[in-house]
Formats: sequence, C-alpha cells, structure tokens
Amino acid sequence: MNDQNKSFSKRNGLVEADAPITIRHEAPDWLRDFVIAETGAVDLSINEQRKIICRMLYESPDPNNWSAGNVESEVRSLLEQAEWFYTYEYIENICANLEQYGDGRYDRFSERINEAFRRKGIGWKLTGGQVEVRGDESFEASVKNASEFAESTGRVTASQELHQALANLSKRPEADVTGAIQHAGAALECVARDVTGNSRATLGEIIKKSPNSFPPPLDEVVGKIWGYCSENGRHLREGSSPHFDEAELIVGLSGTISTYLMRKSP
Repeated sequence: MNDQNKSFSKRNGLVEADAPITIRHEAPDWLRDFVIAETGAVDLSINEQRKIICRMLYESPDPNNWSAGNVESEVRSLLEQAEWFYTYEYIENICANLEQYGDGRYDRFSERINEAFRRKGIGWKLTGGQVEVRGDESFEASVKNASEFAESTGRVTASQELHQALANLSKRPEADVTGAIQHAGAALECVARDVTGNSRATLGEIIKKSPNSFPPPLDEVVGKIWGYCSENGRHLREGSSPHFDEAELIVGLSGTISTYLMRKSP
C-alpha cells in the first residue's frame, strides 16, 4: 500500500496502545457488524457471504431475498441471532475463502480484524486463518518465545505441548482449562528433563535432585507451580475446577520458566 493510501495514523507511525482484555466469551453487536463490513470492504460479495454463513449455520438461503440490500439484511440477521462463538467461526470461514485468491485481500482482512481485537480489548487473535486465544503482552511474549526457542533447539515435544496448551485455551464455546494446565505442566517437565538429563523423573523429583536448576527460593515457587498443575490438570477433585484466568497464568508461567531453563542450559 502506497503511503498516500494509508490513514493519517499509519502515515505518521501512530499506534494506539492495546486496550485491556475485557471480552472473550462473547461477540458484541459492533463486532458482528464490523466483520460483515470488513468482508465487504475486501470485495467478497454479499451473496458469497450468505453462502458461507448459511453453510456454517445449516440454514437455507431465503429464496425471496435476491437484491443486495435484502441479502445483506439476511446475513446480518443470521449472525446476530447466532451464538457468540459462531462470529469467530465466521471469521475463520471468511479467511478460508479469501486465501484462495492470493491477491492480498486475506492479509488486509486479517490485519483489520486483529487491529479491532487489540483496540477493543477482545481476547482473541487471528493467526494463520484461525482464531486463537490472546493474552496480555507478557503472556504473548512468554509463550511465543518459549515455543520458538524449544523448536529451534530441537525440543519439539515441549513446543508441541505449549501449542496444545494454547489450543485448549482457545476452544469454544468453553476453554479446556484442565487440559491447558496439564499440557503447560508437561511442557515445563519436558524441558526440565531434557536440560538435567533426568529423562524419567517428574518435575518435583528434578527440583529435589537437581537443586542448581533453580536458585532458591525460586525452586520452591516452581515446585508449587508443579503441585498446582498436578492437582488441577491431572488429579482433579469434585467441585474444584480451575478458572480460565488461572489456566492462562499457568501457561504463561510455564513458557517463562521453560525459556529460563533452555537459556541456562542450551
């Protein structure tokens, strides 16, 4: 895009700070309207949009609607009445449709959607055509750095466990918080086993047998994190299910501590 076609803020490098995340398990009316508007802005016809949303919701197009205005009203009505998570599924379906053209429309649509998510405090992000959970800046950095570091140093299993933890947090309509905690703990344990050479020990055993892995009292903190993962990711008790925020915290801590261990013992 030429500079003269960019907005005032983009021409001058002005970036608004990300809004605090306040929206995750809902799709406000403004977002539903925005998605339809942005889909039209990248020249995906309203008839194609109707085809996509009807297929997604198992609905039949209204044969009485044939003009563009009536078809758009039909699309809006279908999306307004759908459960919140279908809005994000609709975004994914639009991306799949745009990708086939390879003319930049997919990139423009993705950029606008992610910009709206950040500016309006929505805890999701569009990555590779899929809507995934988004945390604050520190969470994003810790998990991304750990996953990339693990993969670049040949610790594929640890990287996969972190990816799965994120996938569990991204499940809709309800996140799999216990699965996220379990995979986050597994990633941390996998890295600890690799850097200490204790291939069969649990993380709790590694902390006891390899005191130099974590300087005190950090070893106690990591031990308690492992205890929490075991209690809430593997050995659940009736009536004690963890919350999303707790799972997000554990996934972020797993990424941070895993990165620390890998940098200490590359």
